[in-house]
Amino acid sequence: MKLVDTLEEQGLLETLIDQSKPPLPPECRNLHYLLATPFRYGAPYPAGSRFRRAGLTAGVFYASNTPATAMVEMAFHRLLFFADSPATPWPANAGEYTVFSVRFRTSGGLDLTRAPLAADVERWTHPTDYSACQSLADAAREAGVDVVRCASARAAGAVNYALLSCRAFAAREPIERQTWRLHLGPWGARGLCDFPVARLALDRHAFVSDPRIAALAWER
Repeated sequence: MKLVDTLEEQGLLETLIDQSKPPLPPECRNLHYLLATPFRYGAPYPAGSRFRRAGLTAGVFYASNTPATAMVEMAFHRLLFFADSPATPWPANAGEYTVFSVRFRTSGGLDLTRAPLAADVERWTHPTDYSACQSLADAAREAGVDVVRCASARAAGAVNYALLSCRAFAAREPIERQTWRLHLGPWGARGLCDFPVARLALDRHAFVSDPRIAALAWER
């Protein structure tokens, strides 16, 4: 908006920017950008994630079973940034995030929280080694699996989902939205949502099982 004078010009600029991005797979092109963005191809994925290898690999849409779980995951990754950047000061203000829900359905899914796959929970939730999950995702795609359900590695007792294909979305748009503010500092992380009212407090020991966070310089 700082570059344009009207909403029409802003819309045109957004269209031009979107046309410069890597193309979407055909099955993703009618989806809202919040749903489709993880599936853009044509550029290397800079670093691997739990169910996606680094490089020119197929996209994954990550989701959580509750807004609070999603914010725990967000807090972990924000703290990981500061662990990797020890000279960066804590932000003076809270970061604002939109938490949104989606509908999905699939006739082919994997549930890593149920037997027999649950027996390998330590492999699926390892804090730093994603190789087992990435190999499983490769095999799942070949078998036509669209959704993987797994335990959260960051929030005890919580559940996450990995949507391996746009085919899994049952609606084109996000369904509900919430605004959360995330405060980071030497005490840890605190999340606040005003509507509906929700609070989340994570102290310095919340992610201590991850060696990267365990080594984080809290005082800066």
